[in-house]
Amino acid sequence: MYCVSVGASHRLRGGLAALLAALVVLTAATDPADARWRKKRGNSGSATSSIVHNPQYAAIVVDANTGDLLHSANPDSLRHPASLTKIMTLYLLFERLESGRIKLDSQLEVSAAAAAQAPSKLGLKPGQTISAEDAIKALVTKSANDIAVVVAEALAGSEEEFAKQMTRKARALRMSKTVYKNASGLPDDDQVTTARDQALLGLAIQDRFPRYYQYFSTRSFTFRGRGMGNHNRLLGRVNGVDGIKTGYIRASGFNLVTSVRRGPRHIVAVVLGGTSAGQRDARMRELIEARIVEASVKRTSPKVTEVAAAEPAKPVRVALAAPTAKAEPKPEPAASVTRKDIEPVKVEAAKPIPLVPQPQAGSTEPIKPRLVKTLTMRPGTTQVAAVAPLSLLSPEPITAQASPAAETAQPVRHTTAMAPAREDSPPPPPPGARPGVLGVLTAKDMAAAAKPVAVASAAADITTSSAPAAAKAAPPTREIKRTGWIIQVGAFPDEGEAREKLANAKTKAAKLLESADSFTEPVTKGDKTLYRARFAGFKQHQAEAACRYLKQNDFACMAIRN
Repeated sequence: MYCVSVGASHRLRGGLAALLAALVVLTAATDPADARWRKKRGNSGSATSSIVHNPQYAAIVVDANTGDLLHSANPDSLRHPASLTKIMTLYLLFERLESGRIKLDSQLEVSAAAAAQAPSKLGLKPGQTISAEDAIKALVTKSANDIAVVVAEALAGSEEEFAKQMTRKARALRMSKTVYKNASGLPDDDQVTTARDQALLGLAIQDRFPRYYQYFSTRSFTFRGRGMGNHNRLLGRVNGVDGIKTGYIRASGFNLVTSVRRGPRHIVAVVLGGTSAGQRDARMRELIEARIVEASVKRTSPKVTEVAAAEPAKPVRVALAAPTAKAEPKPEPAASVTRKDIEPVKVEAAKPIPLVPQPQAGSTEPIKPRLVKTLTMRPGTTQVAAVAPLSLLSPEPITAQASPAAETAQPVRHTTAMAPAREDSPPPPPPGARPGVLGVLTAKDMAAAAKPVAVASAAADITTSSAPAAAKAAPPTREIKRTGWIIQVGAFPDEGEAREKLANAKTKAAKLLESADSFTEPVTKGDKTLYRARFAGFKQHQAEAACRYLKQNDFACMAIRN
């Protein structure tokens, strides 16, 4: 019994030794790097599978050289853009920089509304300023919501108006389903986009602004001694990635628009609805590696261009044109865009309508002279009340012809917008009246006029042979139109405080602001109203000189082209 136990024990030990030796050989034959790759591959596959089956997931990959569609998943389904919104904010800012209306060193003022935005933000205080170039870097890296509002207010006066401009620009770029409601991407149920629209914007901003697009490759940014990194973790880690933007809110998930260039190949890819930043980035890496090899090495597609609001949205690239064969359900009313939001209403001047039958061309009917009455007018500038609806009058000024009795009198200038039409207005303008030619009234027409025409004169009375005197009308109120350049020295919750700031500035820079027109301008955001303290009436160099002087004396100031 003892011998048997010993033999079994030896056999068991021998088997274990053989198994251990086999494991050692197998381990030695396995490359540790390969093991790490397999582990990484397994994790990546799990993350990719999770994101692809997420209901919020949408993606698209486009060959930038040809416009061909290399990959798509729910490309036209409505999603919330989150901070991808800032791509359009920067598009409009680049547009102003390119036109020269603002410069990279132009100072943009921080309002109370901007300072109150939710993080992520720089945390500037109301009244402080930031240069346009630093604003670009803050949007690209930190994705600062307060700076997005600063840009919106500097370019459009208010964030609400800026959002309308953003939506109109989206339509001009053929982004047919995108609606913007703010400049930052903070939560708003009505702010929506699609993966296809974001790919189109990613292409357009590179084609239109190749110089300024380079800011999207900024990996870090230092502002007033504080450093911050770019949220786009693929920059510097994935070969060829040169931008452009990440985004996240709870309603959207994790979003990313990426541009990749490897040699002559160039693609733009979009991933929306990631369940985490890691999953989103892993899916983007997978799409890049799988599709970049399919991209063309030669550009055959034209650059993305804008279209006028009235033009039909003809697709520039076949892949980027939303499919039309299958009708999709209409988006919710809250996310719809009205024509009023897309483009301003254009009103064409009404064509003159003949007031009396005219002889046919080639008529042999002789012209019969008629008895007429003559109006005698004293020299001077007069304004005559309209006697017909404005739409029936010629838009050109009518110059009176002097009668023989008044050949030496100075020309009389007439306007056609002095008084509203009256129910008991006299008959329409006399036959033959047109720009540069006065018509004539027959005796019959004059007798039919029950009441004299009211005439207002700024220099002299007008008399006629049929009425003792014409009634005098008060001149219209002149609307003040401020043109040229404006400087702003602050925005305040109290109008009295704004006026006090204007007075202090004028005292400090008396010579520079001596002839300037000071005024306050209310701006309402939600339930808050701010009063901007501004001076108008400058040329560009005057406005910039005034701002430089005021800043040297501890005044916040920015110059704006009105």
